[in-house]
Amino acid sequence: MAEQTAARQINVPLMSNLAAAGEEPEILFWVGCAGAFDDRYKRVTRAFVRILEHVGVKYAVLGMEETCTGDPAKRAGNEFLFQMQAMQNITTFEGYGIKKIVTACPHCFNTIKNEYPALGGNYEVIHHSTFLQQLINEGRVGVAGGGEFKGQRITFHDSCYLGRANNIYEAPRDVLATLDADLVEMKRSKANGLCCGAGGAQMWKEPEPGKKDINVERTEEALAALDGNAAALDGLLGVESGNAGATPAPRNGQQRSIIAVSCPFCMTMMSDGVKNKERENNVQVFDLAELIATAEGLNA
Repeated sequence: MAEQTAARQINVPLMSNLAAAGEEPEILFWVGCAGAFDDRYKRVTRAFVRILEHVGVKYAVLGMEETCTGDPAKRAGNEFLFQMQAMQNITTFEGYGIKKIVTACPHCFNTIKNEYPALGGNYEVIHHSTFLQQLINEGRVGVAGGGEFKGQRITFHDSCYLGRANNIYEAPRDVLATLDADLVEMKRSKANGLCCGAGGAQMWKEPEPGKKDINVERTEEALAALDGNAAALDGLLGVESGNAGATPAPRNGQQRSIIAVSCPFCMTMMSDGVKNKERENNVQVFDLAELIATAEGLNA
């Protein structure tokens, strides 16, 4: 499985090829539907693969053998379809003797880690934020001086399935801390964080009628934190408040602020929110893997 970029080509190892050669990977990288098909999140997949290659982790992907975990079906109430999809994946895992899985999608992470065991699938499942933290702690990834993000203002949006569902709050923040950036928290963060609006299969439908979309509310909160706009933060009373919230003015001298995410759904919703507020010129949305890969000088 070849991944072609302008810089160089990486031959991503397939699990089937390793198994045929009698080899076992250290981890199975579960790409996920978004990581394989969504053009924006493909860049996250490439960034994470670059990091794995850079530090010498022996990994493999399933390629065409990987199918949806069944998370959207389960959240939408189709338990039968979920179990069909889950059992297909479990059969594949068992056939290869998979023990350790790393994924950049909190939805995939939560489903395989917490819901597959009831169907007989028991594996060590790690979200890529935790895996990156481990690599940093082991000294295998180290961003000298913070790289190009040194001093830049960054705020982190907690994914519901990473945070509240699995109590992972510090790993992504520890990863961001290596960038030596100006990290700021939103008004609602960690256990009190606000959903991006895409969880629970909401990604696949239009929002119910209301006064404001949740992703717009969350983006306003992120922008207010990045701009140091206390008045705008105080004005965020909730999506049912009817308070649309004025677009915060950029801080003096603010060149490029970043909303960091660790989930493909959050990536889409926060990016759409930034576009809604017409702030694409000075606010960008990046995944943790993209930030580390860029700071390490890896062309993703």
